[in-house]
Amino acid sequence: MRKVIAAINTTIDGFCDHTAGIADQELHDHYTGLLNNSGVVLYGRVTFELMSYWKPFLDKPSGDSSLDDFAKAIDRIPKVIFSHTLSNPHWDTATLAQKPIQEIVEDLKNQSGKDILVGSRSMINQLMKLKLIDEYQLCIHPVVIGKGLPLFDENIDRTVFQLTKTKTFKSGAIILHYQKCE
Repeated sequence: MRKVIAAINTTIDGFCDHTAGIADQELHDHYTGLLNNSGVVLYGRVTFELMSYWKPFLDKPSGDSSLDDFAKAIDRIPKVIFSHTLSNPHWDTATLAQKPIQEIVEDLKNQSGKDILVGSRSMINQLMKLKLIDEYQLCIHPVVIGKGLPLFDENIDRTVFQLTKTKTFKSGAIILHYQKCE
């Protein structure tokens, strides 16, 4: 059975903002490896549209291997997009979800293959409520921004986690690997 892995960047004060983190070579290399070792990634519309930033790197590489390799990895991995407003993802490896998230994720989990990544805040919150996430990989950046979109919704039930692994980057960012305590 495939695992569902929620992987996301946050600030020390718990806000999700892709412009607030420290996106250096080491972090890009980590996420490239995560993408390459996963079978599919689930996105909401907003995060998916942010990922389109990487498409130009495919035709015009930057010369920075960590950026170019990440662009190739995000291009290559199949993406399932959950959106009520997006009509065409304009990405060969992206499809729009045609069923409810719970049904799609349960179907994916029962298939053989590599793990399932969840890369957007909205999807993480929905799947957390449905108790479908097996592992959380929270990358905490050494930055406080004081406002923004918090990682977890207010209506998430109290949940206790077990820390299973950590990874520290030279930038001071740290990835905390958690599993829900049973």
